[in-house]
Amino acid sequence: MKIAALQMQAIPGDVDTNVARIASAAKAAAEGGAKLLIAPELAVPGYGAGAAFAGTASPAEGAIADSLSAIARKSGLAIIAGFAERDGDDVYNSALFTDGIGTNAVYRKSHLYGDYERQWFRPDVPSSVQVKLCGLNLGMLICYDVEFPENVRRLALSGVDLVVVPTALPKSASGTFVAEKMIQVRAFENQVFVAYVNHCGADALFGYAGLSRIAAPDGSLLAQAPAEGEALIFAEIDPAAYAGSRAENTYLADLARQV
Repeated sequence: MKIAALQMQAIPGDVDTNVARIASAAKAAAEGGAKLLIAPELAVPGYGAGAAFAGTASPAEGAIADSLSAIARKSGLAIIAGFAERDGDDVYNSALFTDGIGTNAVYRKSHLYGDYERQWFRPDVPSSVQVKLCGLNLGMLICYDVEFPENVRRLALSGVDLVVVPTALPKSASGTFVAEKMIQVRAFENQVFVAYVNHCGADALFGYAGLSRIAAPDGSLLAQAPAEGEALIFAEIDPAAYAGSRAENTYLADLARQV
């Protein structure tokens, strides 16, 4: 299955413009043969939206889900995108999966990063949200979640082929290390694919590292975006092509025997 990842410069608080950008990318991704488009963390409201999160937050089955589902249906592919999810008085930093034809799933970020996120969002308990697409099992995490190895290992042990990680990685030395080193290690140590999809550019509050990438089970990079500028990158997700890597690096099987 071919997937596409949108490295995106969102406009904080401008849901309509950001959704339109996702729609444009979905059209291009579908034309490129992709069956899944991934947009960054909080791509819909913009990560730097701050106080606007409360006003732009939408229920899991609300207007944002309807808009993204309509884009998916029109484009003929599935979409994963970050949004601010309202559930009663609580707002979560969430990611929505929709295939446009009736399958929706929402993952809520469990590990909030810094005082900024803790001010606006409620953390959820760690969970294993999975969906099936074109015969592959997909699991979702958001940004800081992937920096805790237990989260990726939990998904790997549950049988996912691809871990999708919308992110808002800041421009910093540590951010560069996470993108350029940690993501490939997470893929290798769990023998899964990892799609790590970031913002780029800057808004009034944050500068973003870019460096979106899709890593394979053997630790290689299938696709990567630059540090600057928007990009739409593609990769083929073919678990059978990495049977040799799994046979050589039996981390999951050896760990399971010790449980």
